[in-house]
Amino acid sequence: MEQEKNPWQILSTRDIYENAWIQVKENEVINPGNKKGVYGVVHFKNKAIGIVPIDEKGNTWLVGQYRFPLEAYSWEIPMGGGPHNEEPLEAAKRELKEETGLRAKKWEHICTIHTSNSVTDELGYIFIATELEEGATAFEETEVLKIKKIPLQQAIEMVMRNEITDSLSIAGLLKAGRLLGI
Repeated sequence: MEQEKNPWQILSTRDIYENAWIQVKENEVINPGNKKGVYGVVHFKNKAIGIVPIDEKGNTWLVGQYRFPLEAYSWEIPMGGGPHNEEPLEAAKRELKEETGLRAKKWEHICTIHTSNSVTDELGYIFIATELEEGATAFEETEVLKIKKIPLQQAIEMVMRNEITDSLSIAGLLKAGRLLGI
């Protein structure tokens, strides 16, 4: 794909808010229509990491939890954040173990996505994990998780019925299904 020239001109930038996970910046800009405006950008301090674990029978694991920003319960693939100085695969191994107790002998990076590129620079990495061994979970203090093991086909059907709405989960499950011919 050919690179296009940036049509936005930044006049000034200021920090609006910051915590351990995000930084919000406000940019005074001249937009592509040559008008002054404001553009806010959310910078994530971690990479988004998602894992589609698949066992020898074609089952996967979903993690359910209440999502504060949505004020709703959400079923998702196992996922979490990985520091920018950590390899995505190492973060994926840690997150899979923490959230499901699973360890995988085989890993495949299947997707890199921008999670919501109109407002954030967050980059997500999605892996398929296979040749699984079960073990104990290690939830973080903010996590109250339910775990369910279901056929991958059923998880894909949940995506198609809008029962799974998380962007990493949708991308990971649909891509895994396509790669596996489901």
